[in-house]
Amino acid sequence: MLICSNTMFEYAKQVMNLGNTLFELLSEALGLDPSYLTDIDCNQGQILLCHYFPPCPQPELAIGTSRHSDSTFMTILLQDEIGGLQILHEDRWVDVTPTPGAFIVNIGDLLQMISNDAFISVEHRVVVKNIAPRVSIACFFSSHFHPASTRMYGPIKELLSDDNPPLYRETLVRDYVKHYNSIGLDAKNAMSDFRL
Repeated sequence: MLICSNTMFEYAKQVMNLGNTLFELLSEALGLDPSYLTDIDCNQGQILLCHYFPPCPQPELAIGTSRHSDSTFMTILLQDEIGGLQILHEDRWVDVTPTPGAFIVNIGDLLQMISNDAFISVEHRVVVKNIAPRVSIACFFSSHFHPASTRMYGPIKELLSDDNPPLYRETLVRDYVKHYNSIGLDAKNAMSDFRL
């Protein structure tokens, strides 16, 4: 058990390093200083969720995880070779084919909000398979894991102009997540309730 714990702690540390690098690249893509997103605590709060989906004898009658977008700033996902992850693209579900050794990075709702739609949170789901169990590890980055946080988030002011007015109202992360959780998965997109 100790070996497993040490492995998970090391994995979490390495994924945090990857997340910090990605936040730097995303900051630069927005035309901001590389440390901008980490300076406003987008990388604060990390949680790992391990998912196990057993093989399903009738996958056409079941769903692994309902349609949703992530309520976080960013998610880094490691999935096994079984697959099952699908994204919604142009009103149809598209399989995300597993690539050995590769991570999937999802932009979350909060990053969409603060980037004023420069980055878009992807709706996705997981379908079950009948061939073998599916295992994945998702690392979520969101400051709502620090409930005492009082930082307000809204569109980044440096990105706004007369041609690019704010599209969202400011909110506490915990208030956004509370609303997101109250409407549940496979419901309307929580982001629409924060649009101006």
